[in-house]
Amino acid sequence: MTNLSTKLAQREATGKPIQIGIIGAGKFGSMYISQCHRTPGVRLAGIADLSTDRAFAALKRTGCPEDRYDTTGQLSLSEGLQSGKTVIMTSSEDLIAQQDIDVILEVTGSPAAGVKHALLCCEYKKHIVMINVEADVLAGPLLTRKAKEAGIIYSMAYGDQPALIAELVDWARTAGFNVVCAGKGTKHLPEYHYSTPDTVWDYYGFTKEQLVSGDFNKQMFNSFLDGTKSALEMAAVANGCGLSPPSNGLRFPPCGAHDLPQVLKPVEEGGMLEKYGTVEVVSCLETDGRDVFNDLRWGVYVVIEAPGPYQRECFAQYGLKTDKSGRFAAQYKPYHLIGLELGISIASIMCRGEPTGQCQAFAADTVATAKRNLKAGEELDGEGGFMVYGKLMPAEDSLRIEGLPIGVAHGLVLKQDVQKDCGLSWKDVEWSLKSQVVAVRREMEDIYRREFSERRKPVEGTTMVTNGHEMK
Repeated sequence: MTNLSTKLAQREATGKPIQIGIIGAGKFGSMYISQCHRTPGVRLAGIADLSTDRAFAALKRTGCPEDRYDTTGQLSLSEGLQSGKTVIMTSSEDLIAQQDIDVILEVTGSPAAGVKHALLCCEYKKHIVMINVEADVLAGPLLTRKAKEAGIIYSMAYGDQPALIAELVDWARTAGFNVVCAGKGTKHLPEYHYSTPDTVWDYYGFTKEQLVSGDFNKQMFNSFLDGTKSALEMAAVANGCGLSPPSNGLRFPPCGAHDLPQVLKPVEEGGMLEKYGTVEVVSCLETDGRDVFNDLRWGVYVVIEAPGPYQRECFAQYGLKTDKSGRFAAQYKPYHLIGLELGISIASIMCRGEPTGQCQAFAADTVATAKRNLKAGEELDGEGGFMVYGKLMPAEDSLRIEGLPIGVAHGLVLKQDVQKDCGLSWKDVEWSLKSQVVAVRREMEDIYRREFSERRKPVEGTTMVTNGHEMK
């Protein structure tokens, strides 16, 4: 990526800046807004948000110069494009439909909105950066296919952890290493699974001044804490990198950066992984609540294995932190800057024609799991709420049990009781294909159920061994 800034500068010099549309002016969107006016070769054409006050507040709070946006709220999007001013609007479809927009940033955090906007981008031939990991995990395998059919790029968001992990995985494989494990750090203890919006701030150290700044949504932050966001992000990594999720959910082992190669290797090698090529999240807290030394709370990592004695010697010669055997080593990035780095995705799409990470398969899913005993007739309140958290699992397992994805576990009414810590099923709730997001998800499930079934069928003429018996 060493020449992206040069390519952007060339676009600026030729008067052909990339025109960007943002949907959602929350925390992530605000972080990008703070940087885009500082980037040559890029123009923020429009912001679509249901609250125009929130969008104007984001521009003001992040220091966007007033001469760079329409302070009157009177300009049309076409007029804004001609004058070089950002226009605020409420209609996301009008933003996507504008022919001069090049890239759409989907930052709503709503799975239903994300699916809707991705399909509109396919219709109107607009590249899309899906910052909305909830939508990506819910339907990304199908949305990626539809985007390719439409001739557009559907991309992960650089700066967010899944794309940064995908970059490390790509580095490892391009350099000729097998990936043992990849993931990120976070703050987690087992009891956090049951955190609610009423308890979330007890676990964070934010000041009152920070909480009133407008950047802190307690249900969103609770999804970070209760493990849902980690499960979603690791599902996105597994789906984007061809890695496997753990068979029974993330374990969140306490682990500092220096111990990554020792802890995150297979059990048969003295680690805690059930197999090679998986994803995992490490906690910055010991099980008794003490801080982990040299923690990786804000970072991402990849663990690799030396293919042979020569590479193992090189690991030692160049100071890599390895496990005791010297075979396993880790590379990591200690921090991620979220929306402040998002411009790299835009430049990669428009200057190279490449996404910064993209869903490649349906390997992992995130299933809604009860935080407490749930009763028939209750209405689910979604990610980060009082009722469910998301649990990572293999996609085939999710399809087999008809797992209810966390991305649709909002507004659906329970048909029957569900016990605490049990995963929810489509059979547990009232649902309808009249809902676009439900229809898209069920379509994807049908497609992959067939594909998984075909993949399991033996090729004619081959021999299978089952319980010690050969079968033709």
